[in-house]
Amino acid sequence: MEFTTNAIYLIAVLAFVLFVSEWLVKKPFFNKFGIALMVIILTAVLANVGLVPTTSNPVYDGIFSYVAPGALFLLLLDVNLSQLKKVGFPILFAFILGSLGTVLGVLAATLIVKDNSYFDGVYNALAGMIAGTYTGGSINFNAVALHYKVVEKGVIYTNAVAVDNVITTVWFFLTIAIPVAFQKIMPRSVSNNGSETVQDDGKPPVDEQETLNLKSLSLLIGISCFAMFISDAAAGFFQEQGIVIPSILILTTIALIAAQVPAISKLKGNMLLGSWAVYLFLAVVGAYCDFAALGQSGALSVALLIFVSVTVLIHGLFTYGAGFFTKYDWQLISVASQANIGGGTTALALAKNFNRNELILPSIIIGSIGNALGTYIGFLVAGYI
Repeated sequence: MEFTTNAIYLIAVLAFVLFVSEWLVKKPFFNKFGIALMVIILTAVLANVGLVPTTSNPVYDGIFSYVAPGALFLLLLDVNLSQLKKVGFPILFAFILGSLGTVLGVLAATLIVKDNSYFDGVYNALAGMIAGTYTGGSINFNAVALHYKVVEKGVIYTNAVAVDNVITTVWFFLTIAIPVAFQKIMPRSVSNNGSETVQDDGKPPVDEQETLNLKSLSLLIGISCFAMFISDAAAGFFQEQGIVIPSILILTTIALIAAQVPAISKLKGNMLLGSWAVYLFLAVVGAYCDFAALGQSGALSVALLIFVSVTVLIHGLFTYGAGFFTKYDWQLISVASQANIGGGTTALALAKNFNRNELILPSIIIGSIGNALGTYIGFLVAGYI
């Protein structure tokens, strides 16, 4: 259906998905799901019945390139640096353990899924791509893919992306459900450190209901866009000097500095605008969850699905198993794991889904660390396998 690629149509559908998701989570049956989960589910359903595309297009690319980092910036404006002192080390340690779990998972997967002709000589690169992306996100996936020219092998690359998106989406669901189940079996104390909680009627926290006025809206959009421009320019400058600094790290630093300026931190509506942008990003994540693509390449799809599933399963067993001994709360472990598997943006969304505002800054920081660490791990694994 050609109309599904029309930008106006697509933006309208995604906006309606957010509206319906917010409406549904106020209902008795759905209020335990959380709006983030509902957004992904609804968009995945629409994508797999053909009402929105499951492949890259200008709208999706724009959301990944501009809306997602803009959301990070806006949400960080509401974060006090003192929160990092309370949960900084535990979530960082859990993230490092999760990264180790990913590497162990990839090594275990290579023992189960052996190299074969349908991998067309890029088996080691695929292992590195998976290790990289499940350390810190898709940036690392594409970095390894570009270097080893996997992107030029259309069928293999497309299937790898499809499997990655499906498993990432499934893991997002699980990182929501696992803390609920584990908390009943092995209760862990959870301190909200002053963060807002979801009310019984499913309404979002008060800070997300702030009324945006023209001044705040204009300043928030202007400041966030200018910050993204500065971070991209700075990253480009450093790269020319032979120094690789991810622009998201620079953007995070700018946001943290801006958040300490009273005139900026007092602006109303940044949480509302930032939350809307995060949910729009998650809608695209759901759209990329293309189940049909997995069945188009037979043995290759099955092999990739097994490889990735084993990797994430071992990661999960190692991460939550380590959490059992460290006695960290289960939600914190889930956020750290999500920073590994989905990256900083989905980790942030998960923290918001748990109403753990004090985990927002740590989730972004470990996500940024993952962006850098994952590339090194990806190339290390690709060279070793």
